[in-house]
Amino acid sequence: MNKQQRRPWVVGVSGASGTPYAAAVLRGLLAAGESVDLVVSRASRLTLLDETGIAFRDAHWREDLAEWLARGADGKPGTFRVSADALDDVRYWPAGDLAAGPSSGSYPVKGMLIVPASTAAVAGVALGLSKDLLQRVASVTLKERRPLVVAVRETPLNGQTLRHMVALDEAGAVVLPASPAFYAGATHIQDLVDFVAGRVLDAAGVPHELYRRWKGELGGAASRPD
Repeated sequence: MNKQQRRPWVVGVSGASGTPYAAAVLRGLLAAGESVDLVVSRASRLTLLDETGIAFRDAHWREDLAEWLARGADGKPGTFRVSADALDDVRYWPAGDLAAGPSSGSYPVKGMLIVPASTAAVAGVALGLSKDLLQRVASVTLKERRPLVVAVRETPLNGQTLRHMVALDEAGAVVLPASPAFYAGATHIQDLVDFVAGRVLDAAGVPHELYRRWKGELGGAASRPD
């Protein structure tokens, strides 16, 4: 019997602030048993270093990713347990490798999640620039009519970015601002991060338990679990 073909989700991390969002999405995908192809832009490495102190290196990406995923949104290391087996489901592609597997429409993937998405990434994808692997994979995702979720992390938004977001929506992408809600009863910064990550996974159709869903009952946010 032939082994089932691997069909990952591509997760693109751009240079916007919000690397905890990306970590939460990655943990959610791995917890759901999904395979992941990871693309970390050059600009996002600077953001990751600034927000977590982690220097993400091509030659040591596995160790750096494990440290990143174990860190909480408050910056505390060792908050989450990430097994070596889970990381076996991750394949990393350098952002400058335009010959990488996901750069071709014939490479089998389920879709792409850009978390967080900077305004530069939004513009590049909307205009079809493909200046790096992240933008190239997004363009391929759109042309192949696969799911593309763009978690925009910027405020305020100018008219040019808004027009780019409309263009992405018209092209078939889900434009998902990184805007946490409070009806789920958040008590910690991680709860707000997990809400946004959960909405990204919702848009991708990936099951998760990252936040408490609305049940149509007022007062749910005020109640706290024992």
